[in-house]
Amino acid sequence: MSSYIRVLAHRASRWDDFMKGVNKVRKSRRVKRFVRKGIPTELRAQVWVDTSGARKKMKLNPGSYQKLLAENITIDEMTMHSIQTDIDRTFPDNIRFSSSQDDLRPALLNVLIAYAKHNPRIGYCQGLNYIAGLMLLIVNKEEAAFWLLDVIVGNLLPDYYAKDMLGLQIEQETLREVVRVKLPALFEHIEKLGVSYTIFSTKWFICLYIDVLPIETVLRIWDCLFYEGSKVILRVALTLLSLNEEKLMNCHDFAQLCTAMKEITKGPATMDCHSFMEHSFHMPGSFSRRWIKELQKSATEKISAEQKARQQFT
Repeated sequence: MSSYIRVLAHRASRWDDFMKGVNKVRKSRRVKRFVRKGIPTELRAQVWVDTSGARKKMKLNPGSYQKLLAENITIDEMTMHSIQTDIDRTFPDNIRFSSSQDDLRPALLNVLIAYAKHNPRIGYCQGLNYIAGLMLLIVNKEEAAFWLLDVIVGNLLPDYYAKDMLGLQIEQETLREVVRVKLPALFEHIEKLGVSYTIFSTKWFICLYIDVLPIETVLRIWDCLFYEGSKVILRVALTLLSLNEEKLMNCHDFAQLCTAMKEITKGPATMDCHSFMEHSFHMPGSFSRRWIKELQKSATEKISAEQKARQQFT
């Protein structure tokens, strides 16, 4: 712990020097390096909003969030019920979601309702409550949280949260191919035991590792997600599997492997967020955006072909 405190202090000092005279954080190799090493708590809100594109969305759509809240657009009863139900389940152990004092639940309700109006194709999907809730905890402003949510759902992870969850299916198939290339022995073992990637990765991806990994590790992942884009999600999944390959290889049946997949998210490797992220960005071999896009294209074609084949038999 003391070593990580020293890391935090050094990181904060570097950021303080960088931010002198800076009103807006712009992307550069230096900023990318800084972001990968973690954003100080007091700067996280600004850096997320600046580097994600959320601030640009706010400037291009002045007053749009307030108009959405004021507009008399009816949300279907099922969507509204899902939102209200999930709000009560959001971070129940966090005082700002469980106490009447400085309560963020009304703000979370506003953000989710406004987004359901803004993006009726998506409406609402379970998991968005955690994502919007964490955004509110960090940025503490409804409008900024709303536009960060739009960056996630509309730009970084299109179709993740659609009714058919096509984007999620593509990501899971892409992860399967990444594991085949990067961890071939583990790939064969998972295939042999018949464990589908949907079983262990759905919550990882839908919740963007919230309620999966320790919160400090989640925040470090999100720092990079907003700066570098969605391939960070795959990097993290691969890191979890890589760091725990021996444990997973020692599982002898379907049930053992499924249990182990839950346990690896709580292991000591995930607690040391600095070491975890270092490992994520220093795994051997290429992890280029071009390669990931090629895998995603192949995954899309495979899923489309499978859907057409199923339709022929219905």
